[in-house]
Amino acid sequence: MGKLYLVPTPIGNLEDMTFRAVRVLKEVDVILAEDTRTSGKLLQHFDIGTPMQSHHMHNEHKTVDTLVERLKAGQTMALISDAGTPAISDPGFLLTRACVAQDVPVACLPGATAFVPALVNSGLPNDRFVFEGFLPIKKGRQTRLQLLAEEPRTIILYESPHKLLKTLSQLVSFFGEDRPVSVSRELTKLYEETVRGTAASVLEHYTAKAPKGEIVLVIGGKK
Repeated sequence: MGKLYLVPTPIGNLEDMTFRAVRVLKEVDVILAEDTRTSGKLLQHFDIGTPMQSHHMHNEHKTVDTLVERLKAGQTMALISDAGTPAISDPGFLLTRACVAQDVPVACLPGATAFVPALVNSGLPNDRFVFEGFLPIKKGRQTRLQLLAEEPRTIILYESPHKLLKTLSQLVSFFGEDRPVSVSRELTKLYEETVRGTAASVLEHYTAKAPKGEIVLVIGGKK
């Protein structure tokens, strides 16, 4: 029986790669990568010569059964996404679920995940929180926002820069302009920034200064 390793990769700063992650990626038989071009740069940086295979949201439904059979036959595999921990708003859940169902050993290494530093440095309560990933683009978006507006726990969202203003505007409408908000972008990178304030003030900030980079949005729960 082989084994599947879920291996986090840096969300920006390559120094966040762990010694264990490098060792596992060197020792497995194959690396399943969300984007082999992006991951190729990471592997080259750490002198990792393990063969890669493409595994992303567009092909994972078709390849899961075959991968599980290869694991059952004795292969060891590491699954990585472009950045962060696999299966957190990235491919990985389907293969993990299939392995668990077939009693294939699975190990997830600890490592980089964007929402954790964004939550901790937001200054908002982090003893209880809910991670929502990306909001629905169209269908169900307003319904989700209406439900989250009543959520008492701190809320974490991922957002793209070209949709941030729309989301902040909707927060003002559904949550109220005084709801506390923290926006972290480009975490661990050169231009890392966290803007904290009310929904209205953060919206005003990014209306004047167009946002760039990967974004994590942390919202205070309803009091």
